[in-house]
Amino acid sequence: MSTVASPQPGAPPAAAGPAVASKRDIWIVFSIVPAFYTAFGVIFFALARTMPPPRPDVTTAQKVEFFAAHNLTIQIGFGILILIVGGAGVANGIVVYHMKRMTSGSVMAYVYMGGMAVGALPGCLLVAFCFLTATFRPDRDPEVLALLYDLGCLSYVGSLGCFTAAYFGLAIAILYDRNQIFPKWLAYVTVWQIVTEVLAIPVFVAPAGPFAWNGSMSFWTGTAIFGFWLCCVIALLKKANQEQPADQAPLP
Repeated sequence: MSTVASPQPGAPPAAAGPAVASKRDIWIVFSIVPAFYTAFGVIFFALARTMPPPRPDVTTAQKVEFFAAHNLTIQIGFGILILIVGGAGVANGIVVYHMKRMTSGSVMAYVYMGGMAVGALPGCLLVAFCFLTATFRPDRDPEVLALLYDLGCLSYVGSLGCFTAAYFGLAIAILYDRNQIFPKWLAYVTVWQIVTEVLAIPVFVAPAGPFAWNGSMSFWTGTAIFGFWLCCVIALLKKANQEQPADQAPLP
């Protein structure tokens, strides 16, 4: 007759499943999100002068003058951006973390993560490199500086498909979720983000007017909706952090 051996005195207890998830790291990551987007706004509005974007319907000489007038602040602003741009990954990461807690599964979380990661290149970094290249050698051929001006602004405002895919993933995940991690109305606000990306398509053919890269439809409508959406996401991320059970096991 076999017997079960009793644990030896002083032996460590057997593991009973995954350890309890700590929420400290979640709050640390969350604190980076508003700090990053505040810095992002200061850089693009006050330093780099790309929000609102400079006018597209100007002469080559005026484009050269733009870089000459804002040479130092562009270099400072976009230099800082290149240093802290990883904060965008942190912000996207905490959204993906809570998306993986949804009953809709992980697929849409990865769609969101991939779309936002790919979108960071044309929607953020390319304009920075174009403007930094223009200010690095201000004595370049004026036509080259004009090209960098156009390429940077078109890339910044006209980055469409990457973010459209990301917003689609987030909206679908929220609508299918039964855990109510985020409220359903956020999905409909996110759909409007997709609409604003569609409205930006004409920037590639419209040199002036509401559908130009600095126009009321292509830029200002999208910026207003994005600002509202971002404030909602930050507030709801905080709520999701608070409502997550303290004894929840780590996510796979």
